[in-house]
Amino acid sequence: MIAVGCDQAGFELKKTVIGYLEENNYEYKDLGTYSEDSVDYPVYAKKVVRAILDGEADKGILICGTGIGVSITANRYKGIRCALCSDVFSAKATRAHNDSNVLALGGRVIGPGLATEIVAAWLSTEFSHAERHQRRIDMLDETD
Repeated sequence: MIAVGCDQAGFELKKTVIGYLEENNYEYKDLGTYSEDSVDYPVYAKKVVRAILDGEADKGILICGTGIGVSITANRYKGIRCALCSDVFSAKATRAHNDSNVLALGGRVIGPGLATEIVAAWLSTEFSHAERHQRRIDMLDETD
């Protein structure tokens, strides 16, 4: 299951992403927002993160104006590896090398066509399981 969330600046692009998920038979849960009324992006980023950490979702997609705010919020949580992607290569690399479990997109940065390509690449790319990549991921959750 994929948890999807956005703020008002990501609302239109979220509709495109959800359309792609539906057309390709991905199970998803829309965690809001549900309009272009102004909201606070951390609220929706936390909903997606919580769905993953609670085991209700395997992955998440977050969208705000730039993707920066939601990615910063998501990455504050242990076990979350959120990658802000604006190109297909990065979407593939972050899955293969970082085993990212949240994708962040900028609704004011990329258009619907590119967003769909990024989502498709991110969802279809598996983690490589290479020892060096796993070692680095393990280091992310270490505390000093």
